[in-house]
Amino acid sequence: MTINDSVLQSGEKILFALRELYLQQGYTPYRMSKFEEYDLYARNKDFLVSDQVITFTDVNGRLMALKPDVTLSIIKNSKDQPGELQKLFYNENVYRVSKGANGFREIMQTGLECIGRVDTENIGDVIAIAVKSLCTVSQDCVLELSNLSMLEEAAGRLGLPEEAKPALYKAVSEKNLHGVRELCAGAEHETVEKFCRLVSVRGGIAEAREELRTLADDGAEDFFSVLSLLERSEVADRILIDFSVVNDTNYYNGIVFKGFIKGLPNAVLTGGQYDRLMRRMQRKSGAIGFAVYLDALGRLPDAPDSGGETRILNVALPKGRLGEQVYAMFEKAGFPCPSIRENSRKLIFENAGCGVRYFWVKPSDVAIYVERGAADIGVAGKDILLEYEPEVYELLDLDVGKCCMAVAAKKDFRDDAGQTLRVATKFSNIAGKYYRSKGRDIDIIHLNGSIELAPILGLSDVIVDIVETGTTLRENNLAVVEKIMPISARLICNKAAYKFKTEAIDSIVRGISAQTEGKK
Repeated sequence: MTINDSVLQSGEKILFALRELYLQQGYTPYRMSKFEEYDLYARNKDFLVSDQVITFTDVNGRLMALKPDVTLSIIKNSKDQPGELQKLFYNENVYRVSKGANGFREIMQTGLECIGRVDTENIGDVIAIAVKSLCTVSQDCVLELSNLSMLEEAAGRLGLPEEAKPALYKAVSEKNLHGVRELCAGAEHETVEKFCRLVSVRGGIAEAREELRTLADDGAEDFFSVLSLLERSEVADRILIDFSVVNDTNYYNGIVFKGFIKGLPNAVLTGGQYDRLMRRMQRKSGAIGFAVYLDALGRLPDAPDSGGETRILNVALPKGRLGEQVYAMFEKAGFPCPSIRENSRKLIFENAGCGVRYFWVKPSDVAIYVERGAADIGVAGKDILLEYEPEVYELLDLDVGKCCMAVAAKKDFRDDAGQTLRVATKFSNIAGKYYRSKGRDIDIIHLNGSIELAPILGLSDVIVDIVETGTTLRENNLAVVEKIMPISARLICNKAAYKFKTEAIDSIVRGISAQTEGKK
């Protein structure tokens, strides 16, 4: 019986098309149970997106878990055959904590795993299939690819302690070069700049390869062999080398990649080599694979963009004095919008000639607009980025809106280490991390305003808040007792938007960067 595809929803059509693609490429369908023994995930928690797992006790008294990941289950239930090659694909639901839903979500994935005697040709084939998977969804797509082994070798030459590496890789993944340089302040200048050149590599295969040749060690020949294979493939024009792609270093190694679709705010495909995970699970085989997040395709644009919206760059500006200050920087960079200076209650202002659209939003909401793709770029305080940890690029420190995140208390305050410290703040995440790093037991009291009242009325011992001039503290008989970090405004960018509006975004970055360089 032939199925009339008019009865299928968009996601179902994509699923069947991907299934057909993987069968054509010689992959075998793999079916697994919805749950595994919890011990599998307990032993590999740092592999998981979140260490929160839905558990239950089965009729035999075993602690079971609803599956939060597919790859772990496939490795556990497959045989170690390093001399052979297992080519498997799956369509499974996983159950994970979702940042947006503030709870668990059922997430549909499809993907494939190539396990065993994985050679250069196999790696190239899997990457090509990943690109074809994206093209099955939309021709407006790009796969970004990097090499973790090269990145880790370069990071090793910086001489940073191991505990500093996660912060370094996070800065790399955010294209946050000023953050990289701050973390590497004690390293040799030439070594730091070479590392920054490596993580800034971005371009087509041929272009990027020439730059990488000047930066790579002798052990990178396998990577260059894969690039040569991909350059000759039919999907070469949809592959970009971008060394800001950093998948989890706990289990990935070698080549890693992410796939993006025009019109969607986040990566819809992620994958790479995971030999490191195989070794942790006492397997000798090599492995590479990827997953397509079918749920992320639910808001795929119905029709191709005619080009108008592609040329318009959406910019979220924070309301108030800071927003007016940073708009002047955009204007000076060559992206003016005269109507924004008119006295009106309008929130959206557009200059089609310059290809820019500005809109005013609450400062704490800028990062949300950018992360979710309503804005391509925006300006947000570093305090907001640290507190909410949005998945965005942090392209520039604008060197404006400067202040300090600090601990303040009554002038006669004396910390009693024998008691739990009561901390009032609207920056619960920042305060929690700061005091955990000190090993201090605290009780966080989350407040949304008038933080200074808390110690005055005995609600808290200290506050964690932004301090600019310190006038409000002094007028309320409070004083700074510890400085946590400096704060300033940052230019942030949606990760997917950067793939498809690179030229316009880079033009703004250059124009604003020229204004900030003289200040530092």
